[in-house]
Amino acid sequence: MPNRTVRIALIGAGMFGGDVHLRAYADLHRVGLAPFLARLGMGEFARPLADVRFELVAIATRTEQSAMRASAALRDLTGTRPQPFWGEAPWEAVLTAFTDLDILAVATPDHLHTAPILAGLRAGCHVIVEKPMCLSVREADEIIALSRSAGRVVCVDMHKRYDPDHMRIRNDIKDRIGAPLYGMAMLEEPLEVSTTTFKWAESSDPFSYVGPHWTDLFHHYYGARPVGLTAVGQKKRLMRDGIRAYDAVQVRVDWDNGMSITFMNNWITPPDFEGPVNQGHEIVGTDGKVESDQQYRGFRWWRLGGGSRTANNHFTRDVPNPAGGVASYVGYGTDSIHAGVLAACRVKYLGAELDELDGTYPTPEEARITVAIVEAARIVRDRNFAYQQAGRAPAVSAGFGKDGIVILDPYRAGEGPDAVMEKIYDKPI
Repeated sequence: MPNRTVRIALIGAGMFGGDVHLRAYADLHRVGLAPFLARLGMGEFARPLADVRFELVAIATRTEQSAMRASAALRDLTGTRPQPFWGEAPWEAVLTAFTDLDILAVATPDHLHTAPILAGLRAGCHVIVEKPMCLSVREADEIIALSRSAGRVVCVDMHKRYDPDHMRIRNDIKDRIGAPLYGMAMLEEPLEVSTTTFKWAESSDPFSYVGPHWTDLFHHYYGARPVGLTAVGQKKRLMRDGIRAYDAVQVRVDWDNGMSITFMNNWITPPDFEGPVNQGHEIVGTDGKVESDQQYRGFRWWRLGGGSRTANNHFTRDVPNPAGGVASYVGYGTDSIHAGVLAACRVKYLGAELDELDGTYPTPEEARITVAIVEAARIVRDRNFAYQQAGRAPAVSAGFGKDGIVILDPYRAGEGPDAVMEKIYDKPI
């Protein structure tokens, strides 16, 4: 067997890049991909790809300090140190230095995904990117077109698909509760995310940041497409700290299968809350209901001075090595990363075409649905917020269809007979 090596570069090493991505690639470096494939239901590829080696050859961040820190962290896990890069667009230097790169992993802030994705595809790389893939449908279409023409995988890290509870709902429970009628999904992040962890909260909002996990999940459950939405948001708590960002956003999406789902997100949960985040969802059907609490799954402990605490042991967890070596890092938080790596390996070593891989990883075509929802929700939310500040009802909504995305704003009626309907995108959603 010839030496088969997949070379990976990580762009962004913040909260998620420096933890989940870094640990996932460290495990691939140490033990390969085969040990993780059964979790994806793809164990048949373990033997054909068992000899493939993985190297994280570069880590790039905005500052020298963070790049050096992340590079040293990987050295502690694997014994090898990837080359650090830093700057405003460090992926450019990475792609110049490593012309044989196979996978570019993008874990930059939400509004900085598109440029490295496109650069990676143009350089012939497969891409694994954090959600949301991007923030506009036009950018999504550009990514999809380039992915298709290059024959390269773009895998979006929609890890909630891989939560074992969600897999049970999709593969079993949703069919038992009948046709979906309505539901809700909620994810509330701690205050530290918007005030200290992220320096870019004003460039995003809690729905754009974590809502994509849930919109993707409902699309994944039912294959449904959005037909309309309305959205509102609030700015109060963060303003006290001088951060001009939304505290919370609520978005109701109506789908072409008739269900109506409300998504509720904030990033101002006080630090005294017992869990890392508060999250859960429910679906009411014609013949039943499913409730899934991802915050409290029955695991709780308390101690003197620390209060009562909960943990999500399904997301990621260390599995100690009985021989005293480095612990393995497993959970649904890394499963979608492994799914993207598998797809890239199938293209490189097994000759797979992109169409053959549909259904085996979160594709950019699927991510486009969420991008359309996020983009429309941002416009509707901002207009409704402005109207509420002026003492008006939040009456703006959006429509999706074969003609694209339309914003319905009754307060624009004075500008002409057709002004209520404003088309912001003219290709089918």
